[in-house]
Amino acid sequence: MLFVDIETVSSYQHFNEVPERIRDLWSIKCVSFNKNAAEPDPDDILYETKAGIFAEFAKIVCISVGYLSFEGEEIEKCKIKSFAGDDEKKILLDFTDLLTGHFNDPEKNSLCGHNIKEFDIPFICRRMVIHKIPFPKLLDLSGKKPWQTQHIWDTMDMWRFGDYKNYTSLSLLSAALGIDTPKDDIDGSQVGKVYWEEKNVKRISVYCQKDVLAVIQVMLVYAGHDVLNTEKVELTDS
Repeated sequence: MLFVDIETVSSYQHFNEVPERIRDLWSIKCVSFNKNAAEPDPDDILYETKAGIFAEFAKIVCISVGYLSFEGEEIEKCKIKSFAGDDEKKILLDFTDLLTGHFNDPEKNSLCGHNIKEFDIPFICRRMVIHKIPFPKLLDLSGKKPWQTQHIWDTMDMWRFGDYKNYTSLSLLSAALGIDTPKDDIDGSQVGKVYWEEKNVKRISVYCQKDVLAVIQVMLVYAGHDVLNTEKVELTDS
């Protein structure tokens, strides 16, 4: 099982830098944002706060992955690394190479993340299409039936137990399960600012890796195991 989390930001720092055609299409999307607002927010403000979650208006700046190595029945080590930087295509190609080289069989390999079915995987796939990158087998999901995508494990989906009324954040789920919070520095709403204003990809990478570790801990609790001791966790750059 490969544990995955991504961090995304708007494609441009400021709305006035966006190409005119895309800017017009963003303005159309903003109509739905402001539909019930007493005081509508301007398109440029909404771009800075919301564009980062839409694959058509955003880019990936970090993909962090983690996996567990075992010695017999015991977990020997948890390794977590990141593919991060300004070159989104390189990030996606490096991630694709990892999947193709080591996690290429949906019958034997799986992907796991929090809200990965509704956000991370669709976002990655859409950006791969934009960059004309062929899908590795684990991400070749188009037209597949639910029983053909059982290699995708979603900790939020598992927590629902059939209740689809509410969204449960990774921070809340971690707190409920007694796991250390991954949000001890920044949260998702601050990633764009850290990237565009601070130019601090390393900080984003560390934050993303902490999310991956939190997902691993959640899965261990789901399976009835103790959480990992920090000495078994190895964090590395790409």
